[in-house]
Amino acid sequence: MENDKQKFRLLDTLYILMMIVPIVFGIVLKILTTPQSEDIAISGAKIFFTIRLPIQNLPITESQIHSWLVMIAITGLCLFLTHGLKEKADTKRQHIAEWIVENAQKLVIDNMGDYFSGFAPFIAAILSLSAFSSLLALFGLYAPTSDVNVTAGWAILVFFLITYYKMKCGPVVYAKSFGEPVPFLAPLNIISEFATPVSMAFRHYGNVLSGSVISVLLAVGLQGLSSMVLGKLPGFLGEFPLFQIGIPAVLSIYFDVFSGVLQAYIFAMLTMLYVAGAFPADEYFRRKAKKSTI
Repeated sequence: MENDKQKFRLLDTLYILMMIVPIVFGIVLKILTTPQSEDIAISGAKIFFTIRLPIQNLPITESQIHSWLVMIAITGLCLFLTHGLKEKADTKRQHIAEWIVENAQKLVIDNMGDYFSGFAPFIAAILSLSAFSSLLALFGLYAPTSDVNVTAGWAILVFFLITYYKMKCGPVVYAKSFGEPVPFLAPLNIISEFATPVSMAFRHYGNVLSGSVISVLLAVGLQGLSSMVLGKLPGFLGEFPLFQIGIPAVLSIYFDVFSGVLQAYIFAMLTMLYVAGAFPADEYFRRKAKKSTI
C-alpha cells in the first residue's frame, strides 16, 4: 500500500516536472543564445541550426522548439489531471479534468452538432496549443503564434478537413458547389476557397504579432521618456526606469493573456464553423438513406 502511494507521488512529480522543465529550458536557451545588447529590437524567430536535406534544407527555428516545449508541457498537464481517475470524482484535479472535457464537448456540439461530437479532442488541442503558445511571451520567450509559419500550418490542416467534409458527398457535388448560386461566380468561389486558410493564418498571426510590436515600441518610448525626465540627475537616478515600471506589465497582461487567449478561441471557433459549414449534412444523410433502401 505504501509502495503504491510512493509510486503515485513519484508519477505526480514527474508530470509536474513535464510542465515546468520545458519553460525553464526555453528561458535558459534564450539566455544562452541571445547576445548582450542594450538596444531593443523587433525580429522574427531565431534559426538555431539547419538540417541539410537533398531537396530543401530544414531550418530549426525558435518557434518550432517553443511549439514542442508547449506540447510537452500540455502533455504533462493532461497526464497530471487524469492521473488516478476514479469512477466517482473525489479530487479537485479530477473535477477540473471532467469540467474541461464536458465544456469542450459542449462547445463542439453547440457549434457543430451531434455528428461532430468526436471533434472535441481536436478542438481542445488547437485551443490549448494556441493559447499556451501565446502565453509563452509572459516568460519573455518568443511566442510561436507570432510566426506565420506556425499559424499557416494549423490553417492548412483545417483547410484539408474542410475539403474532406465537402467531398463526403462525392467529387461531383463538391465541384457543383463552385457554381452556386450562379455558374459565372465559379472563379470567385474558387478564390474564396483558398482564401479561407490564408485569412485564418494571417488573422491569428497578425493580431499576436501586432501586440508584441506595440509592446516593444511603447517600451522604447517609455525608456526614452525616463531618460529625458531623469537623465540629468546624478548616479543611478539618471538611469532609473521610472516610466517603465508597471505600464509594460499591464500591456503584457492585455496583449499576451487576454488577446492571446481571445485569438486562440477565435481560431477554434472558425475551425468549428468552417468544418461544420462544409459538411452537407442533409445531402449526405439523404444519399445514405437511399443506399440503405437499395
